[in-house]
Amino acid sequence: MLIEGYDDGPLAAGECLLTRPGFWSNYLLEFCAGGTDVERAAPEWFGDDGADTEALSETLMDPEWWPVFRVPASAGPGIVVVYRNLVGDYRTDFLLVPEGQSGVQRITGWEGELSGTGLMWQDLVNMADNPAPGAVGVEDCAARLLLVLPLLGDPDVPDGASGRVSAALAAVGVPQGAASNTADYLLARLTDRSWHDPTWGSPLSGS
Repeated sequence: MLIEGYDDGPLAAGECLLTRPGFWSNYLLEFCAGGTDVERAAPEWFGDDGADTEALSETLMDPEWWPVFRVPASAGPGIVVVYRNLVGDYRTDFLLVPEGQSGVQRITGWEGELSGTGLMWQDLVNMADNPAPGAVGVEDCAARLLLVLPLLGDPDVPDGASGRVSAALAAVGVPQGAASNTADYLLARLTDRSWHDPTWGSPLSGS
């Protein structure tokens, strides 16, 4: 697999990991853990156990195998998530793929904290709901939404956002009884982050 700017990395398709026990707790809690709550989210909220989560973490962070998750869209830009597993310099990159182009633009990186640019809730929904027919990558709309969810930079999401995330979590295997609370927790973390000032608009919105 070749991606511009990652010529020396052992990139590999990571989509096969989406159904592995421990994936979603690893992926989402990496970006949404923390805060000052007495109760912190745990792998069990996702229906995972500690052993599965630890094993999957080792796979995701393997320096010899950099998993890539592709979210191509039929209308508008898509997203590629790259685990850049350089020893001593681990980072997760979110790359924007402009519509009709093959090049990528790094918009967000995670190295223990986020740097870069977030997107509006509606941008994420549009990406999730419009898979590109015939393109290589994730087609399931629930998994697509959860993969791009860490990019949320909108401090004021609509009332239906929690229900949408809850339904997506349930669709990927999170227990029904836990999906709603987990969705609320994730959105609270994501909307509480400091990305931009209140006048900021998504780079995709033309603001």
